[in-house]
Amino acid sequence: MEKKRNMKQHVTFVGALHIGFGLLGLAGAMALLFGFQFLFELVEQEPIAQKVLSYIGNSVALILLFFSSLGIIGGAGLFSYRPWARILVMIVSAMNCLNVPVGTAKGVYSIWVLMQPETIELFENSNQS
Repeated sequence: MEKKRNMKQHVTFVGALHIGFGLLGLAGAMALLFGFQFLFELVEQEPIAQKVLSYIGNSVALILLFFSSLGIIGGAGLFSYRPWARILVMIVSAMNCLNVPVGTAKGVYSIWVLMQPETIELFENSNQS
């Protein structure tokens, strides 16, 4: 019983981590969009440079926006022990492992928490009720 309560705290912490980093990612995506817009103005005499900056800025911002949104949605689902949220957060965590060093630590910790037998039991029991 103590182990189950302890895993509930870990799951709550993982959910909060993903929501917090997701919000930071959304802020970063907005900063990228505005930052590249500023750079776009600096090279207004160069149409090729404008196209390159536009493609790079928008692509990076959209990818960051996408993964940040998935983290926020998955983190919110973890708070109510939704089985789909566990799978989603494990996928997002695997992608986070590529972001060395902070993303790797967050990803490994999240995967460790969500793969524990006690955690799996928590999500299976919440699905039945």
